[in-house]
Amino acid sequence: MRIVDVKEQAVPIKSDISNAFIDFSKMTASVVAVVTDVTKNGKPVIGYGFNSNGRYAPSGLLRERFIPRLLEASPEDTVADDGTNLDPHKIWNILMTGEKPGGHGERSVAVGTLDMAIWDAVAKIEEKPLYQLLAERYRDGEVDEKVFVYAAGGYYKPGKDLSALQDEMKHYLDLGYSVVKMKIGGVPLEEDLKRIEAVLDVVPSGRSLAVDVNGRFDLDTAIKYAKALEPYDLFWYEEVGDPLDYELQAVLGRYYEPPMATGENLFSMQDARNLIRYGGMRPDRDYLQFDCALSYGLVEYMRILDMLKTHGWSPRRCIPHGGHQMSLNIAAGLGLGGNESYPGVFEPFGGFADGHPVENGYVTLPDVPGIGFEAKSNLYELLKQIGGE
Repeated sequence: MRIVDVKEQAVPIKSDISNAFIDFSKMTASVVAVVTDVTKNGKPVIGYGFNSNGRYAPSGLLRERFIPRLLEASPEDTVADDGTNLDPHKIWNILMTGEKPGGHGERSVAVGTLDMAIWDAVAKIEEKPLYQLLAERYRDGEVDEKVFVYAAGGYYKPGKDLSALQDEMKHYLDLGYSVVKMKIGGVPLEEDLKRIEAVLDVVPSGRSLAVDVNGRFDLDTAIKYAKALEPYDLFWYEEVGDPLDYELQAVLGRYYEPPMATGENLFSMQDARNLIRYGGMRPDRDYLQFDCALSYGLVEYMRILDMLKTHGWSPRRCIPHGGHQMSLNIAAGLGLGGNESYPGVFEPFGGFADGHPVENGYVTLPDVPGIGFEAKSNLYELLKQIGGE
């Protein structure tokens, strides 16, 4: 058993939306295909992976460092001890050979992209959905049959007025979501409050709305917004300051009682641990948004979950960023609190399997081997071109 080829292609994410920091008109993502010599139903098993939105395609890192390391490794160093499958943990160690600690940067995205493809291949080789494989290996076989998902939208867009924002949020509710999210911080507070109140006019309550700053605020602005937002009793107030400014997060908690969320731009167990140690996050109400596709993959994500357990956090407080099927499988297989979703945004990467609509804020997963990309037709059309199927 061996990996015979790894292919990578940068794919544009063309969108005219923006958040408080960036627009997505020039954003890209890396797609990788890990080709094995294992055959199922007369075809080679190919594992697919891609990086989440918000980080550019790490093509250079993949092509110059990580893919060559994987292809140069001896087959026995990539296979489980019983010889029946690839070993994601051994492969992770191969990928990180020669890498110094710290300075996680974009290399965590490159490794996370490959790690996704490896897990897809592993589950396909076992002919099981990834969520089932994870539950059997790490959760005594217990699978969540459905996963909470919320609709992330409310982006700034040229010409988008309050009526268009309301129509967008009503559309998400019509699709079956019970919680929606909107961007704030890209306009002055008074204007953002008008946007928030417009959305509150069309959703059931403040608990149906989350807001996301994308790390834009300094402490004074964060507190100013907190005082204005608290009466709305929102689902959460997200990534208010720079993701590495743990003191800002800790101080903000003294001014804001309702739930907060952060973590999507922390890319290692060590950074996640620093958030828990020093960020003042509250395990009874706050949410953690670490995204395995950006943070060295599922191998590292499981280290994060182990760390959280030692600090008294339940995996149910984890609702990953990214809106992709990999995090959905992790949520169902390892018992997380849910997953982000981008209805109609960042396609074909966002969204879930065909024929699995959101109902009352929850979605089910397909019973197909691997992560389930093959059950999402527009995504699979892209992936199989890159994989050469």
